[in-house]
Amino acid sequence: MKKIILITGGQRSGKSTKAEALALELSDNPVYLATAHIWDEEFRERVHKHQERRGPEWTNIEEELYLSKHDLTGRVVVIDCVTLWLTNYITAGGERGIDDILTEAKKEFDAFTQPDATYIFVTNEIGLGGVSTSQLQRRFTDLQGWMNQYIAQKADEVILMVSGIPVKIK
Repeated sequence: MKKIILITGGQRSGKSTKAEALALELSDNPVYLATAHIWDEEFRERVHKHQERRGPEWTNIEEELYLSKHDLTGRVVVIDCVTLWLTNYITAGGERGIDDILTEAKKEFDAFTQPDATYIFVTNEIGLGGVSTSQLQRRFTDLQGWMNQYIAQKADEVILMVSGIPVKIK
């Protein structure tokens, strides 16, 4: 039976660790779908630390944009993370507006989550702080917030991570 779980929270709140633990509770061989684009060596090291946490029972897939091209029917999959996935849309989008990018991301999300599988999405809750002085950051915060709302509406469960503690929202 299809299930969508959204795990949200701030940076270093324990989102990925919670998602991985949940996936291992649900499956002996979960899928880790990484959306990150490696921008620099520091980020490469972050990714490497994430990879070291996971054992050989994981199937690892790297996909920056087109999640739906992977058929994960019947699998438990951690998508880590929505924030980096949307960053890839922004950087690939050229001069497209946020509304166009949001429409495309929603369409891709819907296509990806169509098959019968368990989807555990990890995302950042970036809208809790002040308003940025950067126009790009304000645009991204809007995009991220609207996409998080969209996924949360579709989700069967929503978990907010606070200082490593899961708080069930939905």
